[in-house]
Amino acid sequence: MRKVHLSIVSALFLFLSLSLAAPNAASAACGARPGAAAAAAATTTVWLAGDSTMADPSAACPVGWGTEFDSLFHSNIVVNNLAVAGRSIQTWLYEGNVTSTIGSNGECVLSSTTYSSRWQQVLTGMKAGDYLFIQFGINDGSTTCPRHVGTARYQQLMTTMAQAALARGAHPILLTAVAAITCSGGTAVKNRGFVTQTFAAGAATGAPVIDLQTLSVDYYNSLGLCPNNGDYTSGPVGQFFCNDHTHFEAYGARRIARLVTGALGTQNIPLAGSLL
Repeated sequence: MRKVHLSIVSALFLFLSLSLAAPNAASAACGARPGAAAAAAATTTVWLAGDSTMADPSAACPVGWGTEFDSLFHSNIVVNNLAVAGRSIQTWLYEGNVTSTIGSNGECVLSSTTYSSRWQQVLTGMKAGDYLFIQFGINDGSTTCPRHVGTARYQQLMTTMAQAALARGAHPILLTAVAAITCSGGTAVKNRGFVTQTFAAGAATGAPVIDLQTLSVDYYNSLGLCPNNGDYTSGPVGQFFCNDHTHFEAYGARRIARLVTGALGTQNIPLAGSLL
């Protein structure tokens, strides 16, 4: 009987121990979930849509300024650079569905209105509080399809992208195209189009516009990059640009990225609060 009594006592003790421990374990588990959710919510994704002047490099040169962007922010910011070399705003949005035929309206004919996988990735993954940076306008000026985009079409597509971000509670940031180095005597001058259309898309959606063309030209002048004899391989110009007048060495890409982050602060864009 003593052994039976001890067994019953032991069983009761074990039951009480488990009963008392279970709520604590459950509380710990419940406490972990909100913590993980809070950490996820604290992470903001910055989505970059653009061309080669923004894109990650496939070689030593060119290097897009978007490559340098992530390193300028605290760890709560994650940069997803989806810029692709050679793209207009339309070929970026409708990859593979923009034909080489110009329609009666002067625009490249679309074989399908299905969005590219990269834009679908943005539409699926972009959440409230994220940022979408949009910078095109270099390849769009082509006179031939598929890269050609008219001014009205450009404004329409940029507006559409900004509206998609707003619909998801994200923040669109529109940028004019970064300037190449073009000299008029001893002065660097502007050389990109679609500026009016970028500002118009910003006005239509309430999205801030960073005038990167003006910022970059002013910066080139501050560095004294003009006059230039066409040699892009040496000196200050060679340090900044690839062996052309358009694309950046890593050094130049870092400085253009700094122009963009500087504008975040100057224009009181909240993302500036996460800069290092």
